[in-house]
Amino acid sequence: MTRAEIDTPHGPARAELHSAEEGRAALLLGHGAGGGIEAPDLVAATRAATAAGVHVALVEQPYRVAGRRAPAPARQLDAAWLAVAADLGERWFPDLPLLFGGRSSGARVACRTADAGAASAVLCLAFPVHPPGKPEKSRMDELRAVEPPVLVVQGERDAFGRPEPAPEREVVLVAGDHSLKADPESVGRAVQEWLGRVLRLID
Repeated sequence: MTRAEIDTPHGPARAELHSAEEGRAALLLGHGAGGGIEAPDLVAATRAATAAGVHVALVEQPYRVAGRRAPAPARQLDAAWLAVAADLGERWFPDLPLLFGGRSSGARVACRTADAGAASAVLCLAFPVHPPGKPEKSRMDELRAVEPPVLVVQGERDAFGRPEPAPEREVVLVAGDHSLKADPESVGRAVQEWLGRVLRLID
C-alpha cells in the first residue's frame, strides 16, 4: 500500500493505493460526505477488487485532507476528482482502463464525472437516491446519465432509497442500511463478481 498526495484546483487530495498482483484495470473509490476511506464497504470493495486483478485508489477529497467534515460543493468535488483521476491515470495507471466508484456522496461524484473522466465502468455503494423522507428530491438523473456499465450495491433498509435496475445498471441488495456495514462479505462478493464481468467487456 502506497500513499500519494495530488494537487487539485481546490487543494491537495490524497490517494491510498492498493496494488493487485496482475492489474488489468484501476478502480478509484471516493468516500461519503461525512466519512472517510476506512468505511467497511470501501474496505470490502478494495479487497474484492484487488482479488479480481484490479488496482484500487482510495481517494480523499481536499476538504477531508484539510480536516473539514462538511463536504465541499458538488462542482468542487467533481473538479478535484477529475484532477486526481488524470494524475493517477498518467502517473500510476498508464494504459489501464479506469473505473470510477465510491460510497454515497462519492458514488454521486463518480456518476457525474464518468463521462468527462472516460470511466470504463462505475461502482456505486449506497447511492443516495434521495434525502431520507424526501423522495421528491431525486438524484436519479445522475445515475441515469452514466453510459458505461454500473453496479449499485444497496442496503435493503436504506433510508436514502433504492434505484431500479436498467439495461446497463445492475442493482444488488444486501442486508442492512445506508452504512452497508451489516454484511461486508456480501458487498465484496457482489463487487468481485461484477468486476469479473466488466473486465471481460473492456479487456
